[in-house]
Amino acid sequence: MNAALLFRLTWGIWLLSWIVAAVWSSKATARSTVREGFTYGVPVFVGAWLLFAEMSRLVHAGRLWNVGYGGAETLAWLTVPCFLFAWWARIHLGDLWSAQITRKDDHRIVDTGPYAVVRHPIYTGLIGATLLTAAAKATLPAIVGAALITLGLWLKARLEERFLSKELGSEAYAEYRRRVPMLVPFGPR
Repeated sequence: MNAALLFRLTWGIWLLSWIVAAVWSSKATARSTVREGFTYGVPVFVGAWLLFAEMSRLVHAGRLWNVGYGGAETLAWLTVPCFLFAWWARIHLGDLWSAQITRKDDHRIVDTGPYAVVRHPIYTGLIGATLLTAAAKATLPAIVGAALITLGLWLKARLEERFLSKELGSEAYAEYRRRVPMLVPFGPR
């Protein structure tokens, strides 16, 4: 299969399914501020634009390296487990999931399934797929885009942890933080 088509399919299927599944979420009782949303939203939006727009033609950015057709196809196929990991986490959260940083009526610390591997498995999966896509594109705009998306998701994870510590109890969340790494399995806590 053509690697470019496979990247489009995996990202497209993920995005469409994620939008459709957004209705499967319970009502929020508390949420982070709009300003905090911009803190992580702007880098993610700009990063996605850089990663997915055909920037090479706009800025005459050539490839920094060449992974070849086989390498690009392998990288494209490796996005599939990244998206599956994110989906596993989304399904495991059930109606506690939200695109924004929120607290739900029955909110609790979820520390099972993918949340026993990393505290933010959805972001881990998306960062993995983003880095693989940038590695295949191998242009400066794609690399900068991946870096911005990674930064934005890291910022969102930090804000989410601060918010959940306040909303769900700092001791309970601190204990979870001691046991489970933030984004990288077996990484720093």
